[in-house]
Formats: sequence, C-alpha cells, structure tokens
Amino acid sequence: MQSPPAPTPAAARLRPTDGRDHPLTLDQVLHEVEADHLVDADALAQLRATSRFRHYEHPLTLIAEQKWRAARPPQRVLTLEALSEWFAARIDVPYVHIDPLKVDFAAVASVMSSSYANRYRILPIAVTPEAVTVATSEPFVRSWIPELSNLLRRRVDLVFANPIDVKRYVAEFFSLAQSVRRAQEHAGGDKGAISSFEQLVQLGAQGGAAPDANDRHIVRIVDWLWQYAFEQRASDIHIEPRRDSGIVRFRIDGVLHQVYQIPQAVLTAMVSRMKLLARMEIVEKRRPQDGRIKTVTPEGEEVELRVATMPTAFGEKIVMRIFDPEVLMRDFRDLGFSDDDLTRWQQMTSRPHGIVLVTGPTGSGKTTTLYSTLRALATPEVNVCTVEDPIEMVEPQFNQMQVQPQIGVDFENGVRTLMRQDPDIIMVGEIRDLATAEMAVQAALTGHLVLSTLHTNDAPTAITRLVDLGLPPYLVNSTLLGVMAQRLVRTLCPSCRVPADPIEDDEWAALTRPYRASKPSVTYAAGGCLECRMTGYRGRLGLYEVMVMSAELRKLVAHGASIDELREQAFRDGMKPLRASGAHKIALGLTTKDEVERVAPPA
Repeated sequence: MQSPPAPTPAAARLRPTDGRDHPLTLDQVLHEVEADHLVDADALAQLRATSRFRHYEHPLTLIAEQKWRAARPPQRVLTLEALSEWFAARIDVPYVHIDPLKVDFAAVASVMSSSYANRYRILPIAVTPEAVTVATSEPFVRSWIPELSNLLRRRVDLVFANPIDVKRYVAEFFSLAQSVRRAQEHAGGDKGAISSFEQLVQLGAQGGAAPDANDRHIVRIVDWLWQYAFEQRASDIHIEPRRDSGIVRFRIDGVLHQVYQIPQAVLTAMVSRMKLLARMEIVEKRRPQDGRIKTVTPEGEEVELRVATMPTAFGEKIVMRIFDPEVLMRDFRDLGFSDDDLTRWQQMTSRPHGIVLVTGPTGSGKTTTLYSTLRALATPEVNVCTVEDPIEMVEPQFNQMQVQPQIGVDFENGVRTLMRQDPDIIMVGEIRDLATAEMAVQAALTGHLVLSTLHTNDAPTAITRLVDLGLPPYLVNSTLLGVMAQRLVRTLCPSCRVPADPIEDDEWAALTRPYRASKPSVTYAAGGCLECRMTGYRGRLGLYEVMVMSAELRKLVAHGASIDELREQAFRDGMKPLRASGAHKIALGLTTKDEVERVAPPA
C-alpha cells in the first residue's frame, strides 16, 4: 500500500513557482489560519466577506484588528505580535521581536539606505563581519537578498518580524542614526572627545561649531530617548559619561539595563539639552544641581521628570526619575495590600492625631504608599500639608513645601512652618535627626496626624531607632500609632510564567515563620516572552509588615525592652513579617521564592 504524501509546508504553498517576488495577500494568510484551525470558521468567512471594504497595510494587521481569540487553549487574544510569531512558524522562517534597546542603529544605517529598506519592507537588526540579519514583513519578497549579499560580501540571514515594528523602526533607526552622525559632525567629532564647556569654547574659537543644546538633532535624540524610556516602563534614566564614550541605562522593575553607547561629544550636548529644559545652569559643571522637566508620553499623557546632575571624572552624570501620576497614585489593592494589611493600615491612618511611619530602603515604594494614602485622606474638609526633599509629584490636593537647606529651610523648620498653617494632616518626607523627630512629636501632641518615613530594616526596629535618635520612650508611646515596613518584589509575567519545582517543606516553613501556612500545591517560575522583554517579570508589588502599637508593646517600650522582645510581641499582636507577606504572594502565583528572598532576606 502506497503511503500518503507528506503535507506540503506552508512556505512552499505560499511561495510562487516562477521565483518572482510575491507580497502576502489576505486570502493566503486566512487560508493558513483556516488550515491550522486557529479561529472559528464563521469569523473567517465574515472577514473574507467584508475585507474588500477595509483599508490595511498588511494582512496580519487586519487580522489583529479583529481581536480574535485562539480556538486552542489557553485561548489567548491574537495580537499582532502573537500572529506574527505564529505565521513565522507556519512558513518556517525564524521569528524575532525587534528590541530597540538591543539594536545598534548606527550599524543598521551603514548597511542600506532608508529608501531601500522601505521599498522592500526590510530592516537590518544585527551586523557582524560574517552576516547581516535582516527582518522582513514580506518573507516572499526576496529578490534583494542576492543583491545585498553581493554588495556587502556577507551572508544575509532572513527573519520575520511584526510588520508595524518593521515600518516604525525603519523610520526611527535611520532618522536617529542620521541625527547622531550630524550632531557628532556639528560637535567636531573628528577633533577628539569633547567633555567640558571650556573645550567647546576653544573649539568654537578655532572655527569649529560647538554642540548646541537646541540643535534639532540633539532635540530629536533626547525626545527619542524619553519615548523609549516611557514605552519600556522605566522608572529612571541614567546618562553616564565614560572615558571614551557615554552610556545610557534604564531602570526597569528595579533592575538597570544598558540601552546604548553614545559618542562623548553627543552626550555632552544631550546633557546640556536636559539641563536647559530643567532650568539648570548649563555652564556650571562643578557642583550637583536639581531640576524638573514636564513632558508627554507617546499617548499624550503628561509625565514629570526629576533631574539630578553629579560631576564625575569624565563629565556630568544625569539621573532622571520618571514620575507617572498613575504609578504614584494607585489603589491599595494594586499596590499589593492584602485584606489584613489594608485593615491594619487604615486603622492607623484614620486616627485624628499621632505619628504613622513607613520604613524601608531607598526605592522600596515608601513615597507611592504615602501619596496614595494622602490622596485618600485629602477630602475638602481637611488641610493636607507636606514638607519634602524633593517634592516627588506635584498634587493639587496637597499644600507642598520643598526643603531648601541652603536658605535654612530644613525638615525641622518646615514642620514648624506647617504648624502655623492650620493643618489637619502633615507629611514629613523623612525623619533624619532628633530635631525633626521632636517637631513631629509636637505636631502629633497638638492634634495633628503626621505621616513620615524612616530608614530601618523592619517595623519594630523603628521604635529603637526613634529612641536612639534621642526621643524619650514616653513620647514614643504617647504619639506613635504604628509602623509599616515594605519592600518591592517583581511580579511574574502572566503571559509566560511556568510551573516551578515544588518548594521544600523546611524552605516554606522558613518563609512563613513564626506563623504556619499551608504550602501551595503549585508555584511558578519566570519564563520569558516578548511582553516582559524575556525577563519573566513584569511590574512590581509591595510586601508589607504592618505593626500597630498595642498596649503590650507600649509597656515593653516604657521598660526599655530589646528589639527581639518588641518583635515577638508584634508577632503576637498579629504582625506578619515581610517574608510571610512574600509567601502569600508566592502562593497566589504572583512571584517566586528567589525574588522574595532577594528583597527580604532572613532577619
């Protein structure tokens, strides 16, 4: 009996037999969708019937607009990225997601012109001495491959990519490369690295053109940098000079990622541009400066950047912290509060007077917690005043004051000033010394609710920290309502998390100590997909340790109890430690054991 013929690959079915270029058509792509049973047949028939009345640039973009769900589990929405990956597999062409943070746009622009790339809908994404990797959205338009290979004398590796990304990055990469090249020429890039204002003046005196912060190419480079920082969900942008060049890094979900290397001359002009927008002294390079910039995201939403400069051996380093109002002002559930955590927190912050402290290291989300709390408390009936260093986000519902030590406005004097403004709620950016602590105590004793931060490792340690600063235990007992310690833990990307190896019983017991909790039957680990940039994590949530001051705790404070005694009593009062909060989120499938142990090591 003769065996049935092997199925014909989709690539062979779609590719023309005459060898000519063959752009994809909607009918051909829908035929593959139908052959793979990707969606319901009725939906395909409806799209076929109406497709001639629709405008689209590529068949996959039209299909993605339908927002169909895959017929097979897990029945994901067929986004353009998902469809592109599926189609690449069907035609047996490697698929790649174009990550702008990993593409050397200068090398890309040296391979071909932008008009050539637009003509064939192709984009070089990697260049080596042996080969050029070229992404395409038209996999059967291939007449350019031998032509380009002969011209470059290198192998051409073809990959398939999202058609919208190809079109977008062709425009942006070639434009950006041109801007950097022209800015470098404008800066006299062939005359050596320019790293100081004095050298720029000397260059201008010799007939060269000094880099201009308002040069249109520099403006475009800076705008492009911000745009990608917003798209990549960066919280900070670091621009760091080095000996021969400069580097740009983004902090995403608490981890720094290197973005690009920038020529030193261009970096100097970029720094000048940012200082100009932040209303800093451009000529002053010897001392640190602070400023603010307001800009908009690609979606048109207003975002504020806090800019800080620092003189280094090779020039000025700039860090821009991105303050998105939607990030700073979030619902408590979105922040990661459990029902018990939220009840205890609201129990403290709903009191008319007293001190509530939030503790944790820099970058642990203390500001976000305080702003979200103040926003909930700032009703028209109350006067909310803050003294901050610096003001993280300007909020119309608050009366905010900036600490300015150079003119004598520190936290102590700031609180004293606020006391004369008839406040109901006062937020002190940080209690750093005894003078500020005493002012906070006075404000609490005179009928005000005071919220502030303190740098300690856990909640009970805040009590001993206040006593170490010099506050008498009886004042701590009479004013402190409670303390909350917190950390930020990265959350697993829901699109690519995978089942993890079971947690050992002793490891689970160590996480939940001193409490007992049932070990989850299934836990998850980081996978890695396009949505999370292959890290396996997307976003962050808080781990919380909420300690409410009880009568028993106050007795221990009055008798000068040790930190271990205070901690044991707090546990008896119902305080769950940070690691137990992390164990709860592991059980919910939100994060991993390694991530919890990274941010909340054993006490």
